[in-house]
Amino acid sequence: MNFKEYSICFKNILSKDIVEHQPPYDNPVYLDYTRMNWSRMNRWYKTGKLSDIIIEMVTKIDEPQHWIIITEPWCGDAAHNIPFIERIAMENPLISISYELRDAAPFRIEQHLTNGTKSIPKLIIQDEKGNVLGSWGPRPENCQKIYAELLLEQASFETIKTEIQKWYNSNKGEDFQQELSELFKDISSKAVIK
Repeated sequence: MNFKEYSICFKNILSKDIVEHQPPYDNPVYLDYTRMNWSRMNRWYKTGKLSDIIIEMVTKIDEPQHWIIITEPWCGDAAHNIPFIERIAMENPLISISYELRDAAPFRIEQHLTNGTKSIPKLIIQDEKGNVLGSWGPRPENCQKIYAELLLEQASFETIKTEIQKWYNSNKGEDFQQELSELFKDISSKAVIK
């Protein structure tokens, strides 16, 4: 599905009565996360600023690429990062994007685990033949460090969620864009070697 279809999927979840939902959306807590994520995703899509560096890097891509985003509407990290991915890809007509739900076929996440887990979102960058050029996810490295520290401290899920949200709000997509720029450089250097 494309971004519009993913957004429709998202809205459909939010428009149903809870008794109509399939797991995990039959759980009011997950449904609340999903409502917050809808708001966050739309806010970042409207207000997130792309850096000059990321625009320069993405416009240098001169071969068709297909980006696959593996996600789920309940995922908080996805709500903060997907708008930036979508806006970055819009800077280059050689880039197409499709969305796949982690918990539905084709279960591509199984081939793109993070430390043995199905962590999302996951961005997979392919060439036009379907060869994987690189991947990113599930969250920027500095955010991941905070997450790991909080887990070690055995912080409550509520504390973890709040601290991660604060990090995303203060960072405004800067670390994600820097990491994606580095990924583009890495992909470009491998292409030159070939």
